[in-house]
Amino acid sequence: MNSRKLFLVLLIGISFESVFAQQDGYWDKERATTKEIIVSARDRIVIKTEDLPTGTTEVVYRITLLDENQQMANSLVSVLKSIPDPTGISQGSAGAVFLLSKISGDDKCKYAIFNNDALASEYKKSGETAKACYIQNVPVNKDAKGLSIDRSLCILPNSNAMWFGFESKNWIMKQKIILEVVPWVNKRLSRGWTLENRKLIINQCKASETAKSLRDSDDFCVCVLDKVQKEYKFQEFQKLLSIEKSKAYKDFENACLKETGASNTIYLDLRNQSRDLVIQGQYGSAIDKTLVIVVNGQANAADYNTLGYAYIMTKQYGKAIKFLKEGEILDSSELLIQMNLAHAYLFNKDFKSAKSIYKKYQFQNVNNSLSWTQKVKLDFETFKKVGLPSGDFDRVLRLFEN
Repeated sequence: MNSRKLFLVLLIGISFESVFAQQDGYWDKERATTKEIIVSARDRIVIKTEDLPTGTTEVVYRITLLDENQQMANSLVSVLKSIPDPTGISQGSAGAVFLLSKISGDDKCKYAIFNNDALASEYKKSGETAKACYIQNVPVNKDAKGLSIDRSLCILPNSNAMWFGFESKNWIMKQKIILEVVPWVNKRLSRGWTLENRKLIINQCKASETAKSLRDSDDFCVCVLDKVQKEYKFQEFQKLLSIEKSKAYKDFENACLKETGASNTIYLDLRNQSRDLVIQGQYGSAIDKTLVIVVNGQANAADYNTLGYAYIMTKQYGKAIKFLKEGEILDSSELLIQMNLAHAYLFNKDFKSAKSIYKKYQFQNVNNSLSWTQKVKLDFETFKKVGLPSGDFDRVLRLFEN
Protein backbone atom coordinates (compact mmCIF):
# COMPACT_ATOMS: atom_id res chain seq x y z
CA MET A 1 0.00 0.00 0.00
CA ASN A 2 1.53 3.33 -1.03
CA SER A 3 1.77 6.36 1.25
CA ARG A 4 -1.26 8.14 -0.20
CA LYS A 5 -3.56 5.14 0.31
CA LEU A 6 -2.21 4.53 3.81
CA PHE A 7 -2.89 8.14 4.75
CA LEU A 8 -6.48 7.95 3.46
CA VAL A 9 -7.11 4.79 5.47
CA LEU A 10 -5.75 6.48 8.58
CA LEU A 11 -7.99 9.53 8.14
CA ILE A 12 -11.11 7.40 7.53
CA GLY A 13 -10.36 5.40 10.68
CA ILE A 14 -10.14 8.46 12.90
CA SER A 15 -12.72 10.74 11.27
CA PHE A 16 -15.59 9.16 13.20
CA GLU A 17 -13.83 9.92 16.50
CA SER A 18 -13.06 13.50 15.54
CA VAL A 19 -16.66 14.71 15.79
CA PHE A 20 -16.71 13.98 19.50
CA ALA A 21 -13.04 14.43 20.38
CA GLN A 22 -12.81 18.02 19.19
CA GLN A 23 -15.52 19.11 21.63
CA ASP A 24 -12.79 19.50 24.28
CA GLY A 25 -10.55 21.70 22.16
CA TYR A 26 -9.51 22.84 18.71
CA TRP A 27 -6.57 23.30 16.36
CA ASP A 28 -5.86 27.03 16.45
CA LYS A 29 -5.16 27.78 12.81
CA GLU A 30 -5.31 31.54 13.47
CA ARG A 31 -2.17 31.34 15.59
CA ALA A 32 -0.36 28.66 13.62
CA THR A 33 3.22 29.28 12.49
CA THR A 34 4.14 28.89 8.83
CA LYS A 35 7.56 30.23 7.87
CA GLU A 36 9.87 29.73 4.92
CA ILE A 37 13.46 30.01 6.10
CA ILE A 38 16.61 30.39 4.05
CA VAL A 39 19.65 29.04 5.90
CA SER A 40 23.07 29.86 4.58
CA ALA A 41 25.63 27.09 4.08
CA ARG A 42 27.08 25.77 7.37
CA ASP A 43 25.02 28.32 9.28
CA ARG A 44 22.69 28.15 12.31
CA ILE A 45 19.44 30.05 12.64
CA VAL A 46 16.74 30.32 15.33
CA ILE A 47 13.04 30.81 14.55
CA LYS A 48 10.50 31.75 17.21
CA THR A 49 6.96 30.44 16.72
CA GLU A 50 3.92 32.66 16.86
CA ASP A 51 2.67 33.14 20.41
CA LEU A 52 1.04 29.96 21.67
CA PRO A 53 -2.50 30.64 22.90
CA THR A 54 -3.39 30.17 26.55
CA GLY A 55 -4.52 26.59 27.06
CA THR A 56 -2.12 25.02 24.54
CA THR A 57 -1.59 21.40 25.58
CA GLU A 58 -0.04 20.01 22.41
CA VAL A 59 1.55 21.15 19.19
CA VAL A 60 2.09 19.37 15.91
CA TYR A 61 4.97 20.60 13.80
CA ARG A 62 6.33 19.74 10.39
CA ILE A 63 9.77 20.56 9.00
CA THR A 64 10.43 20.18 5.28
CA LEU A 65 13.59 20.97 3.32
CA LEU A 66 12.89 21.86 -0.31
CA ASP A 67 15.02 22.15 -3.39
CA GLU A 68 14.95 25.56 -5.00
CA ASN A 69 11.85 25.16 -7.22
CA GLN A 70 9.74 22.76 -5.14
CA GLN A 71 6.36 23.72 -3.59
CA MET A 72 4.50 22.22 -0.63
CA ALA A 73 1.60 19.99 -1.66
CA ASN A 74 -0.59 20.68 1.40
CA SER A 75 -0.33 23.02 4.36
CA LEU A 76 -0.24 21.50 7.84
CA VAL A 77 -3.31 23.50 8.89
CA SER A 78 -5.37 21.98 6.08
CA VAL A 79 -4.26 18.50 7.12
CA LEU A 80 -5.23 19.03 10.73
CA LYS A 81 -8.81 19.88 9.86
CA SER A 82 -9.29 16.13 9.60
CA ILE A 83 -7.23 15.22 12.64
CA PRO A 84 -9.15 14.71 15.92
CA ASP A 85 -8.31 15.70 19.45
CA PRO A 86 -4.65 14.70 19.98
CA THR A 87 -5.27 13.52 23.55
CA GLY A 88 -5.02 9.74 23.55
CA ILE A 89 -4.20 9.36 19.85
CA SER A 90 -1.18 11.61 19.44
CA GLN A 91 0.79 8.99 17.57
CA GLY A 92 -1.96 8.64 15.03
CA SER A 93 -2.11 12.39 14.47
CA ALA A 94 1.63 12.70 14.13
CA GLY A 95 1.64 9.72 11.80
CA ALA A 96 -0.86 11.35 9.48
CA VAL A 97 1.18 14.53 9.46
CA PHE A 98 4.31 12.53 8.69
CA LEU A 99 2.70 10.91 5.64
CA LEU A 100 1.98 14.33 4.14
CA SER A 101 5.62 15.30 4.57
CA LYS A 102 6.63 13.07 1.67
CA ILE A 103 7.73 15.95 -0.57
CA SER A 104 11.23 17.06 0.27
CA GLY A 105 14.54 17.86 -1.30
CA ASP A 106 17.88 16.16 -0.95
CA ASP A 107 19.32 18.67 1.56
CA LYS A 108 19.35 17.78 5.22
CA CYS A 109 19.63 19.65 8.49
CA LYS A 110 19.83 19.09 12.21
CA TYR A 111 17.49 20.94 14.52
CA ALA A 112 16.71 21.48 18.21
CA ILE A 113 13.76 22.97 20.07
CA PHE A 114 14.04 25.31 23.07
CA ASN A 115 11.45 26.58 25.54
CA ASN A 116 13.01 29.98 26.16
CA ASP A 117 14.80 32.70 24.24
CA ALA A 118 18.03 32.64 26.27
CA LEU A 119 18.76 28.99 25.50
CA ALA A 120 17.90 29.52 21.85
CA SER A 121 20.26 32.50 21.62
CA GLU A 122 23.06 30.46 23.15
CA TYR A 123 22.43 27.71 20.60
CA LYS A 124 22.74 30.21 17.75
CA LYS A 125 26.11 31.38 19.08
CA SER A 126 27.69 28.09 20.08
CA GLY A 127 25.52 25.25 18.81
CA GLU A 128 24.94 24.14 22.43
CA THR A 129 21.96 21.76 22.63
CA ALA A 130 22.43 20.23 26.09
CA LYS A 131 19.46 22.18 27.47
CA ALA A 132 17.20 21.80 24.46
CA CYS A 133 13.81 20.21 25.12
CA TYR A 134 14.11 18.20 21.90
CA ILE A 135 17.13 17.40 19.73
CA GLN A 136 17.32 15.93 16.24
CA ASN A 137 21.02 15.11 15.92
CA VAL A 138 20.67 12.95 12.81
CA PRO A 139 20.33 15.20 9.75
CA VAL A 140 16.90 14.92 8.12
CA ASN A 141 15.23 16.35 5.04
CA LYS A 142 11.73 16.12 6.55
CA ASP A 143 10.20 15.54 9.96
CA ALA A 144 6.80 15.78 11.65
CA LYS A 145 6.00 15.25 15.30
CA GLY A 146 3.51 15.96 18.06
CA LEU A 147 4.64 17.35 21.42
CA SER A 148 2.41 17.21 24.48
CA ILE A 149 2.57 19.32 27.62
CA ASP A 150 2.34 16.08 29.62
CA ARG A 151 5.32 14.43 27.94
CA SER A 152 7.57 17.25 26.78
CA LEU A 153 9.29 20.25 28.35
CA CYS A 154 8.94 22.13 25.07
CA ILE A 155 5.50 23.37 26.12
CA LEU A 156 5.57 25.06 29.51
CA PRO A 157 2.56 26.58 31.31
CA ASN A 158 4.32 29.93 31.74
CA SER A 159 5.96 30.06 28.29
CA ASN A 160 4.10 31.48 25.32
CA ALA A 161 6.29 30.28 22.46
CA MET A 162 8.80 27.72 21.19
CA TRP A 163 12.16 28.36 19.52
CA PHE A 164 13.37 26.12 16.66
CA GLY A 165 17.10 26.12 15.95
CA PHE A 166 18.32 24.82 12.59
CA GLU A 167 21.85 23.90 11.54
CA SER A 168 22.52 23.55 7.82
CA LYS A 169 24.45 20.47 6.71
CA ASN A 170 25.01 21.81 3.24
CA TRP A 171 28.60 23.01 3.13
CA ILE A 172 28.22 24.87 -0.16
CA MET A 173 24.63 25.95 -0.94
CA LYS A 174 21.95 27.69 1.10
CA GLN A 175 18.89 25.68 2.18
CA LYS A 176 15.16 26.39 2.07
CA ILE A 177 13.29 25.11 5.14
CA ILE A 178 9.53 25.21 5.68
CA LEU A 179 8.51 25.26 9.36
CA GLU A 180 4.86 24.71 10.30
CA VAL A 181 3.61 24.61 13.90
CA VAL A 182 -0.06 24.27 14.87
CA PRO A 183 -1.18 24.39 18.55
CA TRP A 184 -3.99 22.34 20.04
CA VAL A 185 -5.98 24.44 22.56
CA ASN A 186 -7.89 22.84 25.41
CA LYS A 187 -11.09 24.86 25.78
CA ARG A 188 -11.19 24.61 29.55
CA LEU A 189 -7.52 25.52 30.03
CA SER A 190 -7.82 28.34 27.49
CA ARG A 191 -9.54 30.31 30.22
CA GLY A 192 -6.13 30.64 31.86
CA TRP A 193 -6.81 28.73 35.06
CA THR A 194 -3.50 26.93 35.41
CA LEU A 195 -2.51 25.17 38.63
CA GLU A 196 -0.50 28.19 39.78
CA ASN A 197 -3.32 30.60 38.99
CA ARG A 198 -5.84 28.48 40.90
CA LYS A 199 -3.46 28.37 43.88
CA LEU A 200 -3.28 32.17 43.75
CA ILE A 201 -7.05 32.50 44.22
CA ILE A 202 -7.11 29.84 46.95
CA ASN A 203 -4.34 31.64 48.87
CA GLN A 204 -6.11 34.99 48.52
CA CYS A 205 -9.30 33.42 49.81
CA LYS A 206 -7.58 31.84 52.82
CA ALA A 207 -6.09 35.23 53.72
CA SER A 208 -9.54 36.84 53.90
CA GLU A 209 -11.15 37.62 57.26
CA THR A 210 -14.12 35.45 56.34
CA ALA A 211 -11.95 32.39 55.73
CA LYS A 212 -9.91 33.02 58.87
CA SER A 213 -13.08 32.93 60.92
CA LEU A 214 -13.91 29.41 59.73
CA ARG A 215 -12.64 26.34 61.52
CA ASP A 216 -12.03 24.66 58.15
CA SER A 217 -11.92 26.98 55.15
CA ASP A 218 -10.97 24.42 52.47
CA ASP A 219 -14.46 23.72 51.12
CA PHE A 220 -15.34 27.40 51.32
CA CYS A 221 -12.29 28.53 49.32
CA VAL A 222 -12.75 25.80 46.71
CA CYS A 223 -16.31 27.06 46.27
CA VAL A 224 -15.05 30.62 45.79
CA LEU A 225 -12.48 29.41 43.25
CA ASP A 226 -15.14 27.52 41.27
CA LYS A 227 -17.32 30.60 41.05
CA VAL A 228 -14.43 32.83 39.97
CA GLN A 229 -13.43 30.33 37.25
CA LYS A 230 -16.96 30.07 35.90
CA GLU A 231 -17.51 33.82 35.81
CA TYR A 232 -14.14 35.01 34.49
CA LYS A 233 -11.13 34.03 32.45
CA PHE A 234 -8.01 34.43 34.59
CA GLN A 235 -6.74 37.34 32.50
CA GLU A 236 -10.13 39.07 32.75
CA PHE A 237 -10.24 38.67 36.51
CA GLN A 238 -6.72 40.06 36.94
CA LYS A 239 -7.60 43.13 34.88
CA LEU A 240 -10.54 44.10 37.11
CA LEU A 241 -10.21 47.30 39.12
CA SER A 242 -9.53 46.74 42.82
CA ILE A 243 -13.04 47.88 43.73
CA GLU A 244 -14.54 45.54 41.11
CA LYS A 245 -12.46 42.61 42.31
CA SER A 246 -13.44 43.26 45.95
CA LYS A 247 -17.11 43.35 44.96
CA ALA A 248 -16.77 40.07 43.06
CA TYR A 249 -15.00 38.41 46.02
CA LYS A 250 -17.68 39.57 48.42
CA ASP A 251 -20.49 38.27 46.22
CA PHE A 252 -18.78 34.91 45.77
CA GLU A 253 -18.02 34.63 49.49
CA ASN A 254 -21.61 35.33 50.48
CA ALA A 255 -22.90 32.75 48.00
CA CYS A 256 -20.40 30.14 49.19
CA LEU A 257 -21.17 30.74 52.85
CA LYS A 258 -24.76 29.71 52.12
CA GLU A 259 -23.90 26.85 49.79
CA THR A 260 -21.34 25.25 52.11
CA GLY A 261 -23.57 25.63 55.16
CA ALA A 262 -20.94 27.75 56.88
CA SER A 263 -23.08 30.87 57.18
CA ASN A 264 -24.97 29.60 60.24
CA THR A 265 -21.90 28.64 62.22
CA ILE A 266 -19.44 31.31 61.11
CA TYR A 267 -21.40 34.22 62.55
CA LEU A 268 -22.19 32.36 65.77
CA ASP A 269 -18.46 31.71 66.19
CA LEU A 270 -17.65 35.34 65.45
CA ARG A 271 -20.20 36.56 68.00
CA ASN A 272 -18.80 34.24 70.65
CA GLN A 273 -15.26 35.34 69.86
CA SER A 274 -16.23 39.02 69.99
CA ARG A 275 -17.98 38.56 73.34
CA ASP A 276 -14.92 36.82 74.82
CA LEU A 277 -12.59 39.50 73.47
CA VAL A 278 -14.70 42.25 75.08
CA ILE A 279 -14.54 40.40 78.40
CA GLN A 280 -10.75 40.15 78.02
CA GLY A 281 -10.51 43.87 77.23
CA GLN A 282 -9.24 43.24 73.67
CA TYR A 283 -11.61 45.76 72.13
CA GLY A 284 -9.71 46.28 68.86
CA SER A 285 -9.87 42.57 68.04
CA ALA A 286 -13.53 42.49 69.03
CA ILE A 287 -14.20 45.31 66.57
CA ASP A 288 -12.45 43.41 63.76
CA LYS A 289 -14.50 40.25 64.39
CA THR A 290 -17.80 42.09 64.62
CA LEU A 291 -17.13 44.14 61.51
CA VAL A 292 -16.91 40.92 59.48
CA ILE A 293 -20.51 40.21 60.49
CA VAL A 294 -21.58 43.76 59.63
CA VAL A 295 -19.77 43.93 56.29
CA ASN A 296 -21.37 40.66 55.19
CA GLY A 297 -24.83 41.99 56.01
CA GLN A 298 -25.50 39.49 58.81
CA ALA A 299 -25.46 41.78 61.83
CA ASN A 300 -28.32 41.89 64.34
CA ALA A 301 -29.04 44.51 67.01
CA ALA A 302 -26.79 42.77 69.55
CA ASP A 303 -23.88 42.86 67.10
CA TYR A 304 -24.25 46.62 66.65
CA ASN A 305 -24.39 47.02 70.42
CA THR A 306 -21.15 45.04 70.84
CA LEU A 307 -19.49 47.13 68.15
CA GLY A 308 -20.72 50.41 69.68
CA TYR A 309 -19.51 49.43 73.15
CA ALA A 310 -16.06 48.42 71.80
CA TYR A 311 -15.77 51.75 69.99
CA ILE A 312 -16.64 53.60 73.22
CA MET A 313 -13.94 51.67 75.09
CA THR A 314 -11.40 52.64 72.42
CA LYS A 315 -12.51 56.32 72.51
CA GLN A 316 -13.95 56.25 68.99
CA TYR A 317 -17.17 57.97 69.96
CA GLY A 318 -18.30 59.09 66.50
CA LYS A 319 -18.12 55.53 65.18
CA ALA A 320 -19.87 54.27 68.30
CA ILE A 321 -22.80 56.62 67.67
CA LYS A 322 -22.97 55.63 63.99
CA PHE A 323 -23.21 51.89 64.60
CA LEU A 324 -25.44 52.14 67.68
CA LYS A 325 -27.96 54.17 65.68
CA GLU A 326 -27.91 51.43 63.01
CA GLY A 327 -28.64 48.91 65.75
CA GLU A 328 -31.45 51.13 67.04
CA ILE A 329 -33.12 50.89 63.62
CA LEU A 330 -33.17 47.09 63.95
CA ASP A 331 -34.50 47.10 67.52
CA SER A 332 -35.46 50.39 69.14
CA SER A 333 -36.63 48.58 72.30
CA GLU A 334 -33.20 47.17 73.15
CA LEU A 335 -32.22 49.25 76.18
CA LEU A 336 -28.55 48.23 76.11
CA ILE A 337 -28.26 49.94 72.72
CA GLN A 338 -30.02 53.02 74.12
CA MET A 339 -27.72 53.13 77.13
CA ASN A 340 -24.53 52.80 75.09
CA LEU A 341 -25.84 55.46 72.72
CA ALA A 342 -26.33 57.78 75.71
CA HIS A 343 -22.79 57.00 76.89
CA ALA A 344 -21.40 57.73 73.41
CA TYR A 345 -23.20 61.09 73.25
CA LEU A 346 -21.90 61.94 76.72
CA PHE A 347 -18.26 61.24 75.81
CA ASN A 348 -18.74 63.04 72.49
CA LYS A 349 -19.63 66.25 74.37
CA ASP A 350 -23.32 66.13 73.43
CA PHE A 351 -24.83 66.25 76.94
CA LYS A 352 -28.23 67.32 75.66
CA SER A 353 -28.72 64.16 73.54
CA ALA A 354 -27.29 61.97 76.31
CA LYS A 355 -29.58 63.53 78.95
CA SER A 356 -32.66 62.87 76.85
CA ILE A 357 -31.93 59.13 76.70
CA TYR A 358 -30.79 58.78 80.32
CA LYS A 359 -34.01 60.41 81.58
CA LYS A 360 -36.30 58.55 79.16
CA TYR A 361 -35.49 55.07 80.48
CA GLN A 362 -34.59 55.77 84.14
CA PHE A 363 -37.58 53.88 85.50
CA GLN A 364 -37.12 50.75 83.39
CA ASN A 365 -35.04 47.58 83.75
CA VAL A 366 -32.41 46.55 81.21
CA ASN A 367 -33.10 42.87 82.07
CA ASN A 368 -35.12 40.82 84.55
CA SER A 369 -33.13 41.86 87.60
CA LEU A 370 -31.07 44.95 86.74
CA SER A 371 -32.52 48.45 86.65
CA TRP A 372 -31.52 51.15 84.21
CA THR A 373 -30.02 53.28 86.99
CA GLN A 374 -28.00 50.38 88.41
CA LYS A 375 -26.60 49.56 84.97
CA VAL A 376 -25.56 53.18 84.37
CA LYS A 377 -23.69 53.20 87.69
CA LEU A 378 -21.93 49.91 86.89
CA ASP A 379 -20.89 51.23 83.47
CA PHE A 380 -19.53 54.43 84.96
CA GLU A 381 -17.37 52.39 87.35
CA THR A 382 -16.01 50.40 84.41
CA PHE A 383 -15.31 53.57 82.42
CA LYS A 384 -13.39 55.08 85.33
CA LYS A 385 -11.16 51.98 85.57
CA VAL A 386 -10.12 52.22 81.91
CA GLY A 387 -9.52 55.97 82.09
CA LEU A 388 -12.43 57.34 80.09
CA PRO A 389 -13.37 60.98 80.91
CA SER A 390 -15.58 60.99 84.00
CA GLY A 391 -16.24 64.69 84.56
CA ASP A 392 -19.98 64.47 83.72
CA PHE A 393 -20.77 61.24 85.58
CA ASP A 394 -22.07 62.96 88.74
CA ARG A 395 -24.11 65.31 86.59
CA VAL A 396 -25.81 62.32 84.95
CA LEU A 397 -26.45 60.50 88.22
CA ARG A 398 -28.14 63.62 89.62
CA LEU A 399 -30.70 63.32 86.82
CA PHE A 400 -32.02 60.17 88.47
CA GLU A 401 -32.66 61.95 91.78
CA ASN A 402 -35.48 64.06 90.33
